[in-house]
Amino acid sequence: MKKNILIIFSFLASATLFAQETTTESTPATADVPVVVEKTQTKVEEAPRKTFGYLSYSTVMKAMPEYTQAQSSLEKLKLYYDQEMERAEDEFSKKFAEYIDGYKSFPENIMLKRQKELQQLMEQSMAFKKEAQNLLTKSEKELMEPVTARLNEVLKTIGTERNYNYILNTDGNNYPFINATNGQGEDITDAVIKLIK
Repeated sequence: MKKNILIIFSFLASATLFAQETTTESTPATADVPVVVEKTQTKVEEAPRKTFGYLSYSTVMKAMPEYTQAQSSLEKLKLYYDQEMERAEDEFSKKFAEYIDGYKSFPENIMLKRQKELQQLMEQSMAFKKEAQNLLTKSEKELMEPVTARLNEVLKTIGTERNYNYILNTDGNNYPFINATNGQGEDITDAVIKLIK
């Protein structure tokens, strides 16, 4: 029985080998059967798209030549107001010293007149300081409007070119943490400074 099983097993093994050899020999290498070659597509990993930019608005603005010019004009104007306030204070101090010197010797009507003059000078000086501060604030706003408009236009251009969803201003600790390692955000401070100079 074992012998019969061995014979059958040998027979089956040789028949299988014979069938494989005839199939291989009967199929010509240049048959008209189309050969399908699977192309393996290797995905080129693209860098993640930057969805937003961030910068220090004040740092960029201070690097602008227009900012320097505006600040210079503002400093000149402030100097004029400071000089005028100093002149008014000197005038008040001089009149007050005269009043103190003659306080005991002046007749009452002159003393009252001088007190009134001093009161008016003090009120005028305080009104001028307030007006000067208001005018300086207004002048600063007027001088800075074109600077801000230009910077905002540059940011709009960069944002559009780089297809950002938004640009963040990191001044004032508004954004104490921005994860720049995830590839979605990009510090554009230097790029903007290069563009505005």
